[in-house]
Amino acid sequence: MDQRTVVITGASGGIGLEAAVMLASAGDRVVIACRNEQKAQMAVVHIASRSGAADVESVALDLASLSSVRECAAGLGRRCERIDVLVNNAGLIRSERDTTVDGFEMTFGVNHLGQFLLTGLVADQVKAAPSPRVINVASAAHWFAVGGLRFEDLQSVRFYNAWLAYGRSKLANILFTDELARRWKADGVCVSSAHPGTVRTGFGQDGDTKGITDGLLDVSRAFSTTPDRGADTPVWLATASAGVDLDRSGTFWANRKPGFRSPWARRRIDAARLWSVSEDLIASVR
Repeated sequence: MDQRTVVITGASGGIGLEAAVMLASAGDRVVIACRNEQKAQMAVVHIASRSGAADVESVALDLASLSSVRECAAGLGRRCERIDVLVNNAGLIRSERDTTVDGFEMTFGVNHLGQFLLTGLVADQVKAAPSPRVINVASAAHWFAVGGLRFEDLQSVRFYNAWLAYGRSKLANILFTDELARRWKADGVCVSSAHPGTVRTGFGQDGDTKGITDGLLDVSRAFSTTPDRGADTPVWLATASAGVDLDRSGTFWANRKPGFRSPWARRRIDAARLWSVSEDLIASVR
């Protein structure tokens, strides 16, 4: 069988790094897409050392910049004739409202909008694979977005709360998965979202959080699992032997089983609306 190519965003540490090690160990060519070039190069060496694989490389990606996303996609186009597995793993949480270079609320911009654009830009390479998969790392934290997305205030201008913004971004991941699964099913692409569990990583430790948000993250780490366990379900979904076929495309997974979605994560009309709104937001930046 031809070697598969796997692209993982945010794989310089945590879940993404462990997933990269596991998939490289299984014989896949792994490309990590990361914002910090120095950390990315260190991660490439780390992944190659632990996996014994030579086919590990990195590409620059700053999801807070749509121009960087476009440059990353162009770079992947030059490097990869096909992408067998795309793992949208990168994410963040911010104590205080901030904006991307394009003016979008940071949590929504990075956790959803940047990865929405990246996925669309590499569509041809994904669809060129014999058994393509897209895996969006979401979270049970989508339950925080009580009542669903607030389309009248997606940028959290009227009101900002770190956990609410994060929960809404994870809800967006699930709704994006649903709509992408419907749109790409005819092309043979299996799309999944996954809850990795509460994982002990560097998440929220880059100066992005403080006060109560930072305190809650510290408490949660005491009850967290390890990054390799957090990577288990995404890696399971990424493997050819996972047994997840097109009939289950669009499923939200946790612990290798269908996860429990909130009622607002099941609204097809919201999934379709989010897709349309996301396209309009991206089109507004040139």
